[in-house]
Amino acid sequence: MRRSFVWISLMLLCISSVMGQCPVKNTAFKAGEVLTYDLYFNWKFVWIKVGNASMDISNTRYKGKDAYRCHLITRGSKRADKFFVMRDTLVSIVDHSIVPYYFRKGALEGKRYKVDEVWYDYKNEHTLIHQRYKNAEHKVTVQDKRSPECVYDMLSMLLKARSFKTEGYKVNQKIKFLMADGDDVKQETLIYRGKKNFEMENTGVTYRCMVFSFVEYKDNKEKEVITFYVTDDENHLPVRLDMYLNFGSAKAFLTGYKGVKNPMSSIIKK
Repeated sequence: MRRSFVWISLMLLCISSVMGQCPVKNTAFKAGEVLTYDLYFNWKFVWIKVGNASMDISNTRYKGKDAYRCHLITRGSKRADKFFVMRDTLVSIVDHSIVPYYFRKGALEGKRYKVDEVWYDYKNEHTLIHQRYKNAEHKVTVQDKRSPECVYDMLSMLLKARSFKTEGYKVNQKIKFLMADGDDVKQETLIYRGKKNFEMENTGVTYRCMVFSFVEYKDNKEKEVITFYVTDDENHLPVRLDMYLNFGSAKAFLTGYKGVKNPMSSIIKK
């Protein structure tokens, strides 16, 4: 579930990219934004709270340049720790046009701790990527890759995608993009499912949302991994995430937000 929550938080409204650095105008967030989520797992037909997640954005400096620092933490509850320990810390640094500079993911799963890191550079309309991965046995592998396309990590893709406009998207339209972690770069696929109103459990707040699916392919068969609901306003906040796992299903719900850049005009009922 930890892996799935990170993937969605990350794949929000992605779109195919073209040459070079691919800067965009940031219309969706500002320094000082904080989002919080509760995580639930379905255990024998009962939904049990198993943890929470938080993401914040702040101003920083990177190699002498102004930048944004995005910090995402997912953690299991003490109750969940009895079955499986989960602690993740992710950091992404991007410039003010959402061009990525650096990414790090530290993941504690049970007693196993792994670290992914990615450094970015740009030359001759190509993205240069230096990757470092340390596995649970402390073995370190490094590699360098070069791409004529934009390449992102989980968090920088999330930040950039929040500023994309979805007017003109067609239901079931497929959206492909490149995603990097510490030891690989893969093409991923999202499918736009259309718009739907969603009433948040326990609060009664209803949001107007855009619905997306993250899918994987095996033997030419499509498997839905995550369905997520994103506010249909300028903030593009993910408010609900449905995750279909090999060992069950999980959900994440937005529980709080502050410091958002734009009015939450997607709220149609409080």
